[in-house]
Amino acid sequence: MPTFHALRPSAAEDFAFNEPLKERAAEMDTPLRPDDENLLRNVRPNIVQSIRAFRVHDLQETARQLGHHFLYANLAHAQTKQDVLDLLAQQFLFPAHFGKNFDALYDCMTDPLHKAGPQPGFVVVLEQIPATAKFDKEAREQLLDIFRDAAEYWGERRIAFRCFYSFL
Repeated sequence: MPTFHALRPSAAEDFAFNEPLKERAAEMDTPLRPDDENLLRNVRPNIVQSIRAFRVHDLQETARQLGHHFLYANLAHAQTKQDVLDLLAQQFLFPAHFGKNFDALYDCMTDPLHKAGPQPGFVVVLEQIPATAKFDKEAREQLLDIFRDAAEYWGERRIAFRCFYSFL
């Protein structure tokens, strides 16, 4: 009965064979874009704007790369102002004493965070803001105004605060 032996390549052949794999592995570990060329490089540091062509996952990853806070709220199931505030409080992990009104929302987005110490920056996503009879255009604008005011607040402190939103 014939005996089969596994052929072991020489060290030089082994190195030549594995080198392309090592190069590919190194390429995979290299970010696609340098830190100074992040997704937000052309977005003003203190702005509230439509999410447009940005994807939530990409914004989250960019926030992570920049060391910024990432706040995300999906408001698709909200019908009223109270629903919106409840979902924001829940998804942004606001304290139990949150007053659940627009003034309290502004306060939670600014003062306590400022008092907590230096902040690295913020990327906020408000996805699927409702467009219902009980959360009409005026209510939507009031909500976005809170985030515009927060962007201004942080801008005065030279901290980036970018808020992206979409409507349901």
